[in-house]
Amino acid sequence: MFLVTGGAGFIGSHIVDALLAGGHEVRVLDTFLDAAHRERPDYLDPRATYIEGDVRDPEVAARAVQGVDAVSHQAAMVGLGVDLGDIADYVSHNDFGTAVLLRALAARAFSGPLVLASSMVVYGEGRYRCEEHGLVRPGPRTPEALDGGHFEPPCPTCGRALAPESVPEDAPLDPRNVYAATKVAQEHLCTAFARETGATVTALRYHNVYGPRMPRDTPYAGVASIFRSSLAAGTAPRVFEDGAQRRDFVHVRDVAAANVHALQAGVPGAFNVASGTPRTVGDMAAALARAVDPSLPPVVTGQWRAGDVRHVFASPKRAATQLGFRAGEDFEAGMREFAEAKLRA
Repeated sequence: MFLVTGGAGFIGSHIVDALLAGGHEVRVLDTFLDAAHRERPDYLDPRATYIEGDVRDPEVAARAVQGVDAVSHQAAMVGLGVDLGDIADYVSHNDFGTAVLLRALAARAFSGPLVLASSMVVYGEGRYRCEEHGLVRPGPRTPEALDGGHFEPPCPTCGRALAPESVPEDAPLDPRNVYAATKVAQEHLCTAFARETGATVTALRYHNVYGPRMPRDTPYAGVASIFRSSLAAGTAPRVFEDGAQRRDFVHVRDVAAANVHALQAGVPGAFNVASGTPRTVGDMAAALARAVDPSLPPVVTGQWRAGDVRHVFASPKRAATQLGFRAGEDFEAGMREFAEAKLRA
């Protein structure tokens, strides 16, 4: 029996589908949080067993983990959020919810694989190299620099321009917003659980996930969903900064496949889940606009958000060699599919 927490959501439901397609028995725990679900989704596969409840409720968590052999923990508040008014909700859903789940698993002497939905946000800024000083860790960008249109982080030692590189899993963790801090805490909690129980814990650090079933019209959605919602409303996507921020956009079906690989491999540690091909946010917005309505090309605003980072994209090598996972979805085809997909209310 596989348990998928948050299994009615964007990524979780695709994991459920992939497990069912492999002939596995699946149980879903989801609270159907209002911020994520305006109504019960119509894509839920009836072959799975559903528990509607909150992972933070000890009784619900205890019922959900009974008899399970493996867990994919996807339940969380996601995205950058609105402001610090969200801080307690993020900590409650992500960190306290994980703690309650881990306690329930420990009470059942769970020793099977536990896969945690982590995120590339744990890295903060990505990996940078200075011509003179080698690998460096730039500090947070200042409001003054951003207001002046200076978006690239400089070398903290000499102030020169930096060259961004792909981030490996052993890069230092440097969370730069509330959501990122909760993801780091989730990883640490799960690592402590593994150390105490002997269970295998795999943290999958998702990069920018896109695809069918993304929620619409919410500040908690990913940038792809925000752009798609704008285009659906007949408005050009508004790209912050100069649009040259580099990310790795990975299809949700690839993310689901990575979870299945991790659940079956039972390999401990952290792994990037990414396509391995960095693209700019402007590139992604343009590809989506071409697929939805070529008459609405992206508008580059020069605006910025506190807590955003400039470049972060991944090295997928470790996931390929140790989990046997390689992303396979084509970006342009994925954007065309996403352009036509129904967004979740």
